[in-house]
Amino acid sequence: MSKGKAAKGIATKQIEMRRCVVCRQSFHKSELLRVVKTAAGDISFDETGKASGRGVYVCKSPECLATLRKRRNFDRVLKAKVPADVYDKIEGLTKEIIRNVN
Repeated sequence: MSKGKAAKGIATKQIEMRRCVVCRQSFHKSELLRVVKTAAGDISFDETGKASGRGVYVCKSPECLATLRKRRNFDRVLKAKVPADVYDKIEGLTKEIIRNVN
């Protein structure tokens, strides 16, 4: 049987798994935050998860989000300097996530 096919030839949808650049654990794509570098070299936060370009993912755990700016993981993976406003947007989401947990 080929990948993505059920036993009777009915196609099944594959689960889109991506890896967090900080903790290196795999998660479903919808559970991660995405930053994208376009072909023009622009780097931005991707709220939809569907923007075209090279995508880099980070999980929503407070530990990973806190470590992200310190280690500059996005800069290293994208081989470019990620603007401070992208990190600020992610930090804002971090505070919102922590508030929702408490």
